[in-house]
Amino acid sequence: MTNLVIVESPAKAKTIEKYLGKDFTVRSSYGHIRDIQKKGMGIDLENGFLPNYEISSDKKKNVTELKKLAKASDTIWLATDEDREGEAIAWHLAEALNLDIKTTKRIVFHEITKPAIQAAIANPRTVDLDLVDAQQARRILDRIVGFELSPILWKKIRTGLSAGRVQSVAVRLIVEREKEVEAFESNFVFRVQGQLKLLDKSGNPVGDLDVKRTATFATEEEATAFLEAVAKANLSVVSLEEKPAKRTPKAPFTTSTLQQEASSKLGFSVKQTMMVAQRLYESGKITYMRTDSVNLSELAIAQAKETITSEYGAKYSESRRYKTKNADAQEAHEAIRPTDFGVENVTGERNEQRLYQLIWRRAIASQMADAQLKRTTVDVGIDLLPDDKLTAKGEVVIFDGFLKVYDFDAKDGSGLLPPMTIGQALSVTELGAKQSYSRPPARYNEASLVRTLEEMGIGRPSTYAPTIDTVQQRGYVIKEDREGKPRDYRQITLVDGKVSAETLSEMAGTEKNKLFPTDIAGIVTNFLTKHFGDILDYQFTAKVEGKFDVIAEGKMQWQDMLSEFYTQFHPRVVAAEDVSREEAGQARSLGNHPESGKPMFVKIGRYGPYVQVGDGENEEKPTFASLMPGQKMDLLTLEQALDLFKLPREVGEMPETFKAKAVDGSEFGVEKGQMIIAKQGPFGPYLEYGVKMYAPIKGFDPLSITLEESVALVENKIQADADKIVKTFPGTDVKILKGRWGPYITDVTTKKNAKIAKDEDALELSLEECEKRLEEAPEPKKRGRAAAKKAPAKKAAAKKPAAKKTPAKKAAAKKPATKKPAAKKTTTRKVAAKKAAVKKIDAK
Repeated sequence: MTNLVIVESPAKAKTIEKYLGKDFTVRSSYGHIRDIQKKGMGIDLENGFLPNYEISSDKKKNVTELKKLAKASDTIWLATDEDREGEAIAWHLAEALNLDIKTTKRIVFHEITKPAIQAAIANPRTVDLDLVDAQQARRILDRIVGFELSPILWKKIRTGLSAGRVQSVAVRLIVEREKEVEAFESNFVFRVQGQLKLLDKSGNPVGDLDVKRTATFATEEEATAFLEAVAKANLSVVSLEEKPAKRTPKAPFTTSTLQQEASSKLGFSVKQTMMVAQRLYESGKITYMRTDSVNLSELAIAQAKETITSEYGAKYSESRRYKTKNADAQEAHEAIRPTDFGVENVTGERNEQRLYQLIWRRAIASQMADAQLKRTTVDVGIDLLPDDKLTAKGEVVIFDGFLKVYDFDAKDGSGLLPPMTIGQALSVTELGAKQSYSRPPARYNEASLVRTLEEMGIGRPSTYAPTIDTVQQRGYVIKEDREGKPRDYRQITLVDGKVSAETLSEMAGTEKNKLFPTDIAGIVTNFLTKHFGDILDYQFTAKVEGKFDVIAEGKMQWQDMLSEFYTQFHPRVVAAEDVSREEAGQARSLGNHPESGKPMFVKIGRYGPYVQVGDGENEEKPTFASLMPGQKMDLLTLEQALDLFKLPREVGEMPETFKAKAVDGSEFGVEKGQMIIAKQGPFGPYLEYGVKMYAPIKGFDPLSITLEESVALVENKIQADADKIVKTFPGTDVKILKGRWGPYITDVTTKKNAKIAKDEDALELSLEECEKRLEEAPEPKKRGRAAAKKAPAKKAAAKKPAAKKTPAKKAAAKKPATKKPAAKKTTTRKVAAKKAAVKKIDAK
């Protein structure tokens, strides 16, 4: 008997095949094999929202091979991932391979181990069509939103923009947080803290005590008066309280908590976390990594108990069962855990080892005993200020429990306090009052955005990483570090009975790996919230996710859910057609030019925000200037806009000739006396120092950059241009250049590039080998205006089928569809859905 097992990834296929033996052939679908057709919307809106699926062009060869294997096999096993997306892939495989959905075996497992695989084979089921419907509804709804909203954005704001049900909500969160940060007005208080000495009866020091005043002071005068009073007062212990306490381990990881912890502890991006976790899962080291469950199987709990008892002793073991807070958690059956708790470390790439360690520690700690603590609170009285006090707190670990393995969250707070008694005297070692400024709301990083989306019920485990990646790829969000700015603060200090004050400086507002919205993100968000507010509302988006869950439970028909959504959504799309480009793009008047009197506007264009002088009337062309990096449309003033027109600016002449020679003998350089000009372009400021000779300015203001700074930048650029050439072939256009990721081959005429492997010596490559690789390399992608011109044509072609048709035209349009291969494969459930939709229309 021959068996064909189809999984999603080739790495997983290799692992599973060795567990099943010679009677089983395991092959990969390489992820999704079908999707809604790319041409047009691909959804029949008038007939039950039926999608028209097509096999992806890059999967056709693979599908052909799978069909041959399927025909030659006695039994087909669909072993795609256990979440809804995996269930949908299994259904698409059955459809594409002409398999009987009622008899084809479907198996799932949340870990790739021999017992789990054998158990799955022993307990097959069929494809869960309710889960398929839920995933299909999600895909169709997202296609409808993207297909109908994106062209509106293209027409009204800028070509190439896109919108999505979850992505637009994620962008809105980031934009609104940025508005909160910009609107925040900082104030300050004075916080008192310092160190006291415990004294014995003879007045000798016997220990130190770190203290602080819980309440703050509003003014420097109040803080100074307090310290002056303390300088003259007698201090003593007035309260001493000890309480037992405990710390309980957290639940094992879900997808979102793993992403958050990997970000804060390992510095991983959300995308990186999922890529590394995928490799660990496919190699059989951890359970399935897309889950919103915190549950552990009885087998896993028993295995953890055995490991803990063996390694640390029975007193460290405490079996626990966690419950998922989200009642709609449907994505998987178990939390993320090691497949074998006895394996504390794994071999492999360094990041795999680090992430595995994090998962192992969190999972094993969840089955360990509480940490037992003793918390001590001491109040220090001030005799001249009977209503005031200073407080010291200490925390001592009596029994470490789960902290033995997972102490990442242990606080670096005070430890054991020195022994003391009520009434014991103290003296001041040093006590200070620092001016502390309030902070604006924290900008999102990837982990905190995931946490917020999860808390709001938006998205599911499989969507967090692609959503965050998409908003960055589309240019709505930038992830970067930003330096803070120096800020003065006042420090008042009491030492040796004397109070002094000084002004010090600190860096404020430093940001690391934070998500910042671009100008276009703000414009698109404002447009969508104004015209599609109730559709893209946070609660509405969360409710839609809930409805997908209801469909997955078999309690709602997916067509009904989509019909309800579309009747609300589409009229908004139609109404948005009447919005002007000026209103949608939020063009803002800045006033009139002080000299010419012409109106000035700030607008958004293909290359970003810009200022326009003049309205183009009376056949007079307006003038334009791009905004500087960091400048924002909604905050730009008339004065700042006028400064932009001071460019181009002549910085000065090149004081000396500078030349650099490349390996092929070609020279790059600039002559003495050549004028250096600072300019602002669509991609930022730069220096021009000759015909088509440019040096980008990074970290400098083109309006204030000095000649000395400019010369250094120009010389560095010239040297870099010379160093870029690795090898040339005289008489040809072929060169080997040094790029960002290493050497590569290029044809300077066709702009075609070819790769060079890292372990290859670029200097050893012959002209023949370079020409061969260039011939096999893909054509270069069109960029800039060429790409922009091509894109609208595509969109226009895609939009055409959605136009209204007469009944005759509709009939004609539908005729060819019945001849398509996809139509021949229509399943019984599709026909039933279509009939139900027709009945509804007749009833109306």
